[in-house]
Amino acid sequence: MNRWALFVSALALILPSALRRVLLNTLCGYAIERGASVGCSLLGVPALKLGPGARIGHFTVIKGIPVELGEHARIGDFNFISGLPRGTSRHFREEADRDPRLVMGRHSSLTSRHYVDCSNRVEIGEFSTVAGARSQILTHAIDLGRSRQVSAPAVIGRYCFVGTACVVLKGARLPDYSVLAANSSLARAFEEPYTLYSGVPAAAVKPLSRDAAYFHRDRGFVD
Repeated sequence: MNRWALFVSALALILPSALRRVLLNTLCGYAIERGASVGCSLLGVPALKLGPGARIGHFTVIKGIPVELGEHARIGDFNFISGLPRGTSRHFREEADRDPRLVMGRHSSLTSRHYVDCSNRVEIGEFSTVAGARSQILTHAIDLGRSRQVSAPAVIGRYCFVGTACVVLKGARLPDYSVLAANSSLARAFEEPYTLYSGVPAAAVKPLSRDAAYFHRDRGFVD
């Protein structure tokens, strides 16, 4: 965890949003563009890039990993996002290509009260929504056969919708234009777009209409 960034972000909590942005950019080397904002949250991250209109809400903790939000991407309130940086632990030493970070495409949204483990890359595609509350994205687990910690990326595609209280596991992929039903567990990479996935573990349940308005939005916010 970047303790200097954590200290600066804690100090910045007392400042108005515009001054908070300037302080974080100046002292931490972040790239928070005009029109983007960080609420009353703690950031112990080595790098932060927020595009125009992007926002991190209040009472969210992010530590250990680079974070990139495209324009108008949103992280809501009361989220906990963390990952183990490369070269800081005996875990994952065999994984030379491990990429611990969070990347969110433009107009994507991680709402409130979720847990995201970025021991490896977590990607949320443009115009996708991780909705509701209490969902978990987990990029590492224990390989019982080898008795070792292992990791793999987790990917949510473009124009996806993830219902409340879902679990997305390492190596899982939700294809573009797809829905993960509430209380489901996505445990592997799927390829078929325009599909409803549901269950524990999740499986393809039925095709979705390609004409659904959600899949043709030009802004992330849903009225």
